[in-house]
Amino acid sequence: MSRFDLQPLRTVLAGPEAAARVASRPAGGGRPAAVLIALADIDGDTEVVLVEKNARLRSHSGQMAFPGGAMEPSDASPIAAALREAEEEVGLRPDEVEVLGVLPAAYVRASDFDVTSVVARWTSPRALMPVDVGEIAAVHSVAIDVLLEPANRVTWQLPNGFAGPGFVAGELFVWGFTAYLLDGMFELAGWTLPWDASRVSDVPERFFRGRGR
Repeated sequence: MSRFDLQPLRTVLAGPEAAARVASRPAGGGRPAAVLIALADIDGDTEVVLVEKNARLRSHSGQMAFPGGAMEPSDASPIAAALREAEEEVGLRPDEVEVLGVLPAAYVRASDFDVTSVVARWTSPRALMPVDVGEIAAVHSVAIDVLLEPANRVTWQLPNGFAGPGFVAGELFVWGFTAYLLDGMFELAGWTLPWDASRVSDVPERFFRGRGR
């Protein structure tokens, strides 16, 4: 059994702490969107599903993200949108997850989205592959223990001064809004370990090939 109990996370997502966590990025005016943060117990580890964006995309090329995207008129709710997008992108079916709660919508300036994050327990973990290969290059299931390891925590930065909490897991560099959500979820769940936020890492050049910063 994993040491990460998801029940307290369910409880805190229903309380004011969740809204306070995204208060620095208040939604308002952006296009509605949703992502799925799917957590699974695999061989005694709790893992999170991340997708690697296609390097040929004009926006967010090669970046790590959660399955998700813009809401469509047919989506009854952000939860429905996140589940639909996860199935379309990586084949994760709605009947395979148990929704634990949501983080209120947060604004992402780079894409002009108001993003609602749906946190769920993936009840039947299995190998996932990209379905929408034009957008998704690979699917990664990353152990929470690896992300929380202080040696794998960094503060990412851009030349323009933007910076934030990041994660390094082998060859995977997680930064931007995805890292912001992971950091917030870990804090809410009480899983965060002390780490050195003064350890700064420039965002790798591969994320900016073919376009300016």
